[in-house]
Amino acid sequence: MTASEWAAIALTLRLAAISTLILLVLCVPLGWWLSRTRSRLKPVIEAGATLPLVLPPTVLGFYLLVAFGPHGPIGQLTAWLGWPGLAFTFQGLIIASVLYSLPFVLQPLIVSFNAVRREEIETAMMLGANRWQRLTRVILPSCRSGALAAASMGFAHTVGEFGVVLMIGGNIEGETRVISIALYNHVEQADYASAHRLGLLLVLFAFSTLALVYRLNTRQRHYD
Repeated sequence: MTASEWAAIALTLRLAAISTLILLVLCVPLGWWLSRTRSRLKPVIEAGATLPLVLPPTVLGFYLLVAFGPHGPIGQLTAWLGWPGLAFTFQGLIIASVLYSLPFVLQPLIVSFNAVRREEIETAMMLGANRWQRLTRVILPSCRSGALAAASMGFAHTVGEFGVVLMIGGNIEGETRVISIALYNHVEQADYASAHRLGLLLVLFAFSTLALVYRLNTRQRHYD
């Protein structure tokens, strides 16, 4: 591995870790609400949260780039606040990654929350457990495997991003050049040996993550 490739790997892992943490903070309460609510807004919110699954990543990246630009609403807001722009920055990559990987974290959590038996929660209420105690002692332990699967999928999906990060982040070494962009550079330069090296790394990582997720799903079914 070259120094540039190690830098891309480190940047990718950092991006995936931060994005996954933010996604868990956002998706745990949202997933619980979606699994329990009967609000008329539920289909609209679910459709919006699931949209990145079917939307081409370049489309999402393009509109984020427009929004982050000097004439976009977010770009104008950051300029008014005196903050630097988000386009072609690591912070912009985090926002794009959170939006693009949202359904990959949210959906496993919803499935896991749906599996929580209402009787268990009602029993805990009858025993005097408050909301925090019900969350920490009943709900989260029952959803441990689902939460781990959600975190694994969100992390792996962020590691494998290409279209979104290319549109919003560009190809700045040490700032926005992640593994997939580094691989693309090798292919453009006809350096197929280096491209094979990074490609194999991504394949092994993706396979290992999926094996872990299926293992967790098997354990969850056994627990149920």
